[in-house]
Amino acid sequence: MRDDPTPNVSPSEADRTSPVGEPVIRSDPAVTGERAHDAVGFNPDDPESVAHAAETVRQFADSSVGSTDNVYMLRGAAACAALVRGVGSYKAAAEEAGGDVSVAFIRKWARVHDLPRSIRRHVALGHIAPTAAKHIARVSGEARFALAWATLDGDLTVREVRRLASAVNDGESVEEALRDHGIELGHLSVSLPPEAYVELRRRASLSDRSPDDVLSDALVAYLRDGEE
Repeated sequence: MRDDPTPNVSPSEADRTSPVGEPVIRSDPAVTGERAHDAVGFNPDDPESVAHAAETVRQFADSSVGSTDNVYMLRGAAACAALVRGVGSYKAAAEEAGGDVSVAFIRKWARVHDLPRSIRRHVALGHIAPTAAKHIARVSGEARFALAWATLDGDLTVREVRRLASAVNDGESVEEALRDHGIELGHLSVSLPPEAYVELRRRASLSDRSPDDVLSDALVAYLRDGEE
């Protein structure tokens, strides 16, 4: 199943589709380079792996091991998700991890792990801060994608993402929340090769349409063909 909306997305497509704990992004050399070979997976059905996840969560919570970079945080998020699945609840996961690990901490990071691959990839690449991803993960459905892409295109801060996520969860549509913040969802600057640009303008003129309409129709057709 694809995890990107083309053009609409079902609730299930707005969540992770790969197994819990599997390092899909962290093991991709195109994203994490040589560090991909060191990616750690967590199996919620294996007691030893669950114990390792609990230790990782505890270390992640107090930052006693590793650095606080994006890939490290995704690893911690994976451990949170696997631990919850392995022991059955957020409360039991917090107790299993021990230390100062709270239910809220595990819930927030497990949700980050449940974000779809297309969003987590930008987290691993450093385009979206993990702390911003926590707030993107608070919303559901297509709003997750809209808020993630707006974070990229609008260069939103973590505080802005948090405020927008709260507005959406309070009942405002993501489009309205972004518009109130001065961001028009779907506005994107595109650079084209000269030949494509000239042809786009020619076709738009002959059909008495705007270049935006011609590009939009072409993109929808392209995405539709990709699903077949």
